[in-house]
Amino acid sequence: MIYKVIVDISNQEVDRVFDYSASFDVPVGSRVLVPFGRQTKEGFVISTAETSKHETKDIIKVLDDYPVILPEMLKLCEYLKAQNIRYIDSLRLFIPAKLRGGRVKILSKYLLSLAEGVNAEEAKTRLRKGSDAQAAILDELAAAPRFESEINAMYSASAVKSLLAKGLIKKELVEIERAPQAMAVKRKEITLTEEQQKAVDTVMNGGEGVYLIHGVTGSGKTEIYMTIIEKLLAEGKTAIMLVPEISLTPQMLGVFRLRFGDKVSVLHSGLSDGERYDEWRRLRLGESRVALGARSAVFAPVQNLGAIIIDEEHDTSYVSEGNPRYFTSDIATFRIKYNRAKLIMGSATPSLDSYQKAKTGEYKLITLRNRVNRCELPVMETIDMRKELRAGNVSIFSKELLSALDKTLAEGNQAMIFLNRRGFASFVRCRSCGYVAKCKDCEVSLTYHKDDNTLKCHYCGRQYKMIDKCVVCGFQHLKEGKVGTQKVVEEINRIFPHARVLRMDNDTTRTKDAYFKILSAFGEGKADILVGTQMIAKGHDFPNVTLVGILDADLALYFSDYRSNERTFQLITQVAGRAGRECKRGRVIMQTYNPKHYVFRYAERYDYEGFFEKESNVRETTKFPPFTRIVRLLVLSQKEDEALKATRKLYTELSALKTERFMKEIIRVQAMRAPIKRISGSHRFQVVIWEALPEKAEVMPEIYKIAESAISRDVTVFCEINPQQMI
Repeated sequence: MIYKVIVDISNQEVDRVFDYSASFDVPVGSRVLVPFGRQTKEGFVISTAETSKHETKDIIKVLDDYPVILPEMLKLCEYLKAQNIRYIDSLRLFIPAKLRGGRVKILSKYLLSLAEGVNAEEAKTRLRKGSDAQAAILDELAAAPRFESEINAMYSASAVKSLLAKGLIKKELVEIERAPQAMAVKRKEITLTEEQQKAVDTVMNGGEGVYLIHGVTGSGKTEIYMTIIEKLLAEGKTAIMLVPEISLTPQMLGVFRLRFGDKVSVLHSGLSDGERYDEWRRLRLGESRVALGARSAVFAPVQNLGAIIIDEEHDTSYVSEGNPRYFTSDIATFRIKYNRAKLIMGSATPSLDSYQKAKTGEYKLITLRNRVNRCELPVMETIDMRKELRAGNVSIFSKELLSALDKTLAEGNQAMIFLNRRGFASFVRCRSCGYVAKCKDCEVSLTYHKDDNTLKCHYCGRQYKMIDKCVVCGFQHLKEGKVGTQKVVEEINRIFPHARVLRMDNDTTRTKDAYFKILSAFGEGKADILVGTQMIAKGHDFPNVTLVGILDADLALYFSDYRSNERTFQLITQVAGRAGRECKRGRVIMQTYNPKHYVFRYAERYDYEGFFEKESNVRETTKFPPFTRIVRLLVLSQKEDEALKATRKLYTELSALKTERFMKEIIRVQAMRAPIKRISGSHRFQVVIWEALPEKAEVMPEIYKIAESAISRDVTVFCEINPQQMI
């Protein structure tokens, strides 16, 4: 038998199938050790054949007790390969990173207990006088089995050894599961509302396909998801539940464990290596049947899949912008077609692409217009910060927001303050010559972080010492740019010294379980105000939050991105939905320098349909998605001349493709530098293709071929369809 193996080397030149033989049976999907050149390397068996055209070497050994890659994932690998994603990059998505190289294993410990038929009191009479430690150990084990390491620490290893030799106690090696923490959640007796029940019935009776649940914040979408999962589990099927932020998983895991117990496993990048491996293994072996997590959980190794649920489906975090690049919704669509299952997407503010598909019947639309407790949505007030400035208020807080915060604290309620910019100041600039401190490896300004007095690049992560004078002209009075969450917390502490304030952003959640600790503390009422970035905007359910303050609502509005209006509307609506969730009247104060912009007018009324119609008209006129398709080929190289040469090659070949074969399908082709010219030392260029809809099926394969032809040792080309950020 010939085994087709992908060797675990991330290199374009060897990203192909190699033939190996074996004198023993090797299941397809196995991780194996193989000779490769003068080395031994890990690889993955992706298929078999009867014969080979080449001379073959023997597989050295199979590395696991079971195939780590499911047949479904091998089909998915072929699908991704057709989209210019390398075999090995796909295969690595399907398993925990530290499983490769055997860097993570099952955690086992020795458990001590009384030997069969031994009575502790009777056994103590058989001990020599003065064997107090042994007697105490017998008492401990009579109460309950204990780990050997614990008993050794409490008493002594020699006492344990002596009891084992006498046959009074026994020890066995047991597997220890490394389980992620979940937030404590109170059990509630819930009866589905008429709207919720109708949504469940529509999905369960509607057959396979894609369902879009458009429900206002607090309309009970999570309960709908869980009821559907419960019904699927009763049918012997499995489910995947995706949330947009790792910060949402502790609360959601608490809710799901309350309902489904140990049938739930969680997968996301914030877990320890051991936790991720144990959770993945439980899913792979069928010990748990519900996978919960962020984007990467879409690759969960569950079989007999009944549904994939994507909560807050509009969120940009569902798009992988690193290598490999993929849309979570595309992977989910592949998996539900393979399993003849259901894809359920939910949001209070669906993406325009998804809502357009629902309007045209491609998706099945389910609408929830009311909160489950019949409470009203919070009142949203727009504050014109230009008037505040003219009145002499140069603070980051309007007078109205400060007054509302004061009242909220006095009433014993909680507040959330949202600003989608972390750090203390967004840049540092010289007032004399205009110099702005920038990253040496990226073409972006550095952000000032006051707590450790550093300048940080939010693209590559590089840190620099804070400068005390201009490096160009020596001027000492440097100006700090727009404020970030760190500065907001400092100001709140100054104005309300007795308020307990927590901050949640990428800087405060770097350590393990940081999400859990911050959210648990706020949920338990140990803090009065939570300040954060978009991490706090979605999905969280805190009953005592009655006030939400939105600072600088314009922040995302003027990005050079056709989705900027849509994203601003979504963020405002989502963060506003955190207030007033338990019938305490909610209030939202939104600060802006452009109060007449149509985004704010529609957001103030929670009028998604009105915003959709307005924004759709703009997109159709300007030929942007969902009425066209944008394909960006992003060219990266450490050598600027090589990146430029590859970009010119792509532009020439794509222009010829348009002229010779797809004059109607391809509207235009443009080549240019990327808006951010350099990140992590790589020079960045792009070729952008506007493609008309409905497109011919042959267009994308041709674009992929041209993109692949430009890849070399020095040049990487990423293909992005409707990119989330044109940076």
